[in-house]
Amino acid sequence: MQNAEKISITMTPEMMQVIRASVASGEYASTSEAMRDAVRIWQRDRQEHSERLEAIRQRVKASVDDPRPSVGASEVKKRLQALHAETVKGHGREGL
Repeated sequence: MQNAEKISITMTPEMMQVIRASVASGEYASTSEAMRDAVRIWQRDRQEHSERLEAIRQRVKASVDDPRPSVGASEVKKRLQALHAETVKGHGREGL
């Protein structure tokens, strides 16, 4: 492996047991390979988290920038009740 840097890490005995078992079972060739895989997964998870946050930020911005007038709480309640009644009626559950 080119340009590899050695580091020292401290892990719990339980974590090391899992890694050693993965190596012993042949899932990984070495503890270093298992750790590199763990770091790759961590990097991917961080990237996906960052992308999800950005998508949420975009939705919030679109909502804040929406030129339509705000809807008051009483109007929201009225609309939700009407939608619920329509949904229940559509499913034939008027008695619920």
